[in-house]
Amino acid sequence: MRITFVLPQLNLSGGNKVVAIYSQELSRLGHTVTIIVPRRPSPSWSVRLRSLLRGSGPPALSSHFDGLDLRYIFIDAPRSLDDSEVPESDVIIATWWETAEWISNLSSSKGRKFYFVQHHEVFSHLAPRSKDTYTLPLRKIVVSKWLQDVMATEYGDRDVSLVPNSVDRGQFFSSMRSKSAVPTVGLLYSTVAFKGLDTSLAVIKQVQIDIPGLKIVAFGSEHQQDRLPLPNDASFFFEPSQDRIRHIYAQCDLWLTCSRTEGFNLPALEAMACGTPVVSTKAGWPADGVLDGVNGRLADVDDVNEIARAVRWVLTRTDKEWLSLSNAALETKTTASWAESALLFEKALFS
Repeated sequence: MRITFVLPQLNLSGGNKVVAIYSQELSRLGHTVTIIVPRRPSPSWSVRLRSLLRGSGPPALSSHFDGLDLRYIFIDAPRSLDDSEVPESDVIIATWWETAEWISNLSSSKGRKFYFVQHHEVFSHLAPRSKDTYTLPLRKIVVSKWLQDVMATEYGDRDVSLVPNSVDRGQFFSSMRSKSAVPTVGLLYSTVAFKGLDTSLAVIKQVQIDIPGLKIVAFGSEHQQDRLPLPNDASFFFEPSQDRIRHIYAQCDLWLTCSRTEGFNLPALEAMACGTPVVSTKAGWPADGVLDGVNGRLADVDDVNEIARAVRWVLTRTDKEWLSLSNAALETKTTASWAESALLFEKALFS
């Protein structure tokens, strides 16, 4: 089968990671995969000047597609697509609300049209335009039951394929775990508003009153910003390798995620695969995957006091009680592997 994915950009986001994995897995299954994406912008004059003054070359632009042997078609700018730019395919898949607009007017020769929905991309500065994309005549594939429910209740679309994300157990795993001598909380550093970093920082500030030696570990694909600084003694890793991320998860007594809304929340699942209990808001996959008091704790969105109580609860468990949480986290899974998820994705494309 000829499969075309249309992306808004190549980067290190979780959404890009999932599309990259499926592109590779579908290729291994014998399908021909093409990626259509706008060209990466050249570094600005000011960025190039700063690099020159430092005596270094221009900053590298990394993405989860780096090194993947796929067919790429680069367009000059984010915009609607013309039939002449798109190869004839059996299916063409939008991966973001704008790309849903781009493919909506393509001819049928470009393939059956799908919308891979990894998040409910309706925010105040985008609505109602982004919301309208969910009513386009595109067959939807979603990554979580929460998204499946949203498509049914808000858009009346109950014919939606659910393909949950997975985790690479060869990449994210844990040897024998034990509770850290110094209580340690890990989190993803992202200033995207719906990720709730401001809530996470407020929670940490409150917990530090009762646990003054609390250690904070974070990673992210953007540098810290003055408006959302981590505690001064926090350890921060910028764009760490996937192997390094595993070690970050594995040194934490809990993984904290305070998203206001989520499509899935892949770091939460990856952390669990490393034996780290998760404290999460009731958003995205954690609302289904985190069993309160079993492999982590759940709390209401933006409820700093409730989330802080959940964090303190995990950190104050006895070694035996914490190990029970860790073992339950290790056993948490959606599908057996990304290969199995890819088979579900392939099945959805034939439906």
